[in-house]
Amino acid sequence: MAAKTSVSRKVWFDGKIVDYSKAYVPVLTHSMQYGSGIFEGMRAYPTAKGAAIFRLGDHIRRFVNTAKIYSMKLGYSAKELELASMAAVRANSLDECYIRPFAFYNDDHIGLNPQGKQISVFIAAVPFGAYYGAAKQKGLKCKVSSWRRINSSILPVEAKASGNYINSIISSNEAHAAGFDESIMLSSNGYVAEGPAENIFAVEDGRLITPGNDADILLGITRDSIVKIAESTGIEVEKRNIHVEELYTADEVFFAGTAAELTPVINIDGMHIGNGKPGPMTTLLSNKYADIVHGKDREFEGWLTYV
Repeated sequence: MAAKTSVSRKVWFDGKIVDYSKAYVPVLTHSMQYGSGIFEGMRAYPTAKGAAIFRLGDHIRRFVNTAKIYSMKLGYSAKELELASMAAVRANSLDECYIRPFAFYNDDHIGLNPQGKQISVFIAAVPFGAYYGAAKQKGLKCKVSSWRRINSSILPVEAKASGNYINSIISSNEAHAAGFDESIMLSSNGYVAEGPAENIFAVEDGRLITPGNDADILLGITRDSIVKIAESTGIEVEKRNIHVEELYTADEVFFAGTAAELTPVINIDGMHIGNGKPGPMTTLLSNKYADIVHGKDREFEGWLTYV
């Protein structure tokens, strides 16, 4: 079950904090019709120093890069968007939340070409718990999807654009309809790519393995964090192509993402992974990640922006 969210009471919308109920857009907005919006996802966590946003600068940098890839002129600098994200958290008096920057063509017309149309940006901050609910602790049962992950000859996979995620939705729907918790997507050449909204890791003989940057994946910031955390503890990390059968025989498998954090995968296509329970490396890295985001690890405190 996905995390329960509550609507943001206040949002940053085109440079101002406004009531959520007053953040109107036309029903024929171009980005709603054609999926031409772009977005980012971040989390803030409670710490001894107050709310802190995890890797704020890196998330906003990716948001700005996505806008560049799609030729969208946001009208705000990266620094302004960082400050706006902090303002959205403060406006809602939250110390733990999910933060959603979103840019879109705020123009109601029929037609694909959005050039010259108004671009709006909003940033919402909403209460947010464990994305997979209780399954975050006990682990997920996943299905390898029959739907392949898009690649850069179809759409830019390194961009977080709304339209990209139709690919994820249809894959996830297939898994849910078959009685699984989530799907795992393969690349167009048949190697493991990622989950619908998460990167994937496997553990083999004490080594941490994840698809490489050339595997049609989103270059996840949580993925990068896990790699750096693992290396800091002396764990060997390999970024390479992964055959799907390697997941079946892996000692451990887990998802990693802003929403999912670290979530164990304990069964794939009806086969238990390891002993069918969250494994020791998954638990070690998950605990380390939790300490970092809550400001309990000085080595990685630079990843936190205190609100």
